[in-house]
Amino acid sequence: MEVVVAKSAGFCFGVKRAVDAVYEQLETGKTIHTYGPIVHNEEVVKALEERGVKVIEDEEELRCMERETLNPEEGTIIIRAHGVPRKTYDLIHERGLECIDATCPFVSHIHRLLNGNSAKGRHIIIIGNEQHPEVIGIKGWASGPVSVIETKEQAEDFLTKKNEKLFIVSQTTFNYKKFQDVVEIFRKKGYDIIVANTICNATEERQKEAVDLAAKADVMIVIGGTHSSNTRKLYELCKSECENTYYIQTLDDLQLDLPNSVELVGITAGASTPNKIIEEVQNYVRINF
Repeated sequence: MEVVVAKSAGFCFGVKRAVDAVYEQLETGKTIHTYGPIVHNEEVVKALEERGVKVIEDEEELRCMERETLNPEEGTIIIRAHGVPRKTYDLIHERGLECIDATCPFVSHIHRLLNGNSAKGRHIIIIGNEQHPEVIGIKGWASGPVSVIETKEQAEDFLTKKNEKLFIVSQTTFNYKKFQDVVEIFRKKGYDIIVANTICNATEERQKEAVDLAAKADVMIVIGGTHSSNTRKLYELCKSECENTYYIQTLDDLQLDLPNSVELVGITAGASTPNKIIEEVQNYVRINF
């Protein structure tokens, strides 16, 4: 039996950069806070909490920290890879707190695009999941009207003035095919639109590799956090190609009973999955089956 791990499985550039930033700051001896979980992987967050890293869940908690007089010389706030709304930055700076911005550069690029095009009067359309922290952060950089569209049905139902100009972007981890389908609906409606494909290249590459591997595999294992949007999409794509697809967070979740007919087991992982977990799963399958 052959076990194949997708080349792009595991930490993407933006996640690695954010996690590295936290570990670098831990070496200073300061109290480290992250605004929201640094990445969408419970194992990573748990490991950092064991090192003393604290998570700020929302702006109200941030205001309470200020009342507790967090000394900028003793504590640091790190913005997570997903980014935050502009008002959150303003709140941190108003309080005079030390802030390190670990927002993924691809997400920061979307913030700048929104800021500029919203200021020019364009209605912003974000294609993505409205509840996802990245999308919440992106929305917070628009100074005018902004709408979040996730499905073709929502795009069909969208209505605004015919002469209104639109600027369309995407959540970086959105499915590329679904993005194209939604954009096409807006084109057919006849709106004046500018489209920026802001899906991260690493996301497209990861999804393509996963689909190609799943199409050949007898069993597919997708590893990632339960709240990870990009891992969920990988699972859906793999499941469409390989019926025997498993979604796990760690090796403890893996319950395989492979028949002798299985010749190829494929493994991929979300952008927030540490290599250590991928290696554990890979070694387990190779040794036990």
